[in-house]
Amino acid sequence: MIEVALVKRGARISLSTAYDEKYPPENIIDGNNNTFWSTTGMFPQEFVISFPSTVEIDAIKMTCSNVKQMCIEKSSEQEPVDFEPLSEKELSNLDGQLQMDEFPMPATSASHLRFVIKSGYDHFAAVYQVAIDGSLDD
Repeated sequence: MIEVALVKRGARISLSTAYDEKYPPENIIDGNNNTFWSTTGMFPQEFVISFPSTVEIDAIKMTCSNVKQMCIEKSSEQEPVDFEPLSEKELSNLDGQLQMDEFPMPATSASHLRFVIKSGYDHFAAVYQVAIDGSLDD
C-alpha cells in the first residue's frame, strides 16, 4: 500500500466549493501537515480528489478542524460524475483542535472521491490532509 492522494503521485483537486489564495484546496494533498484548505463559512462545502488512473482504496484518514458531519462518495467514471455513497461519519467536537479520523470501509476502487462537509462545529472548517492508503491499478 502507498499514499495515493498526493500531488507527487498525480492526484489533483478537480473541484472545491471554496477558494482562498492563502489556503487553497491543493493544500489537502500536498503532503504537508502544516498547510490546510479553509471553507468559506457556509455548509455544505465539498472538494473532489481525482486520480490519474483508477486506484484501489483500503483506508481513508483525514486531519481537519471544526468538521461535524462528513460524507465521502466515489466515482469510477473518467470524469468526476455519477458519485456513489462510500462512507459517512459524524466527527467529535474538539473545540477547534485537530480532528484525526479514519473512515473504515471495505476495499474499493475509484477514479474520483468527493468529500462533502455537511455541517461544522463553527462557521469555518479546515481540512489539513486526506491520506488515502491504496494501490494504483495496472
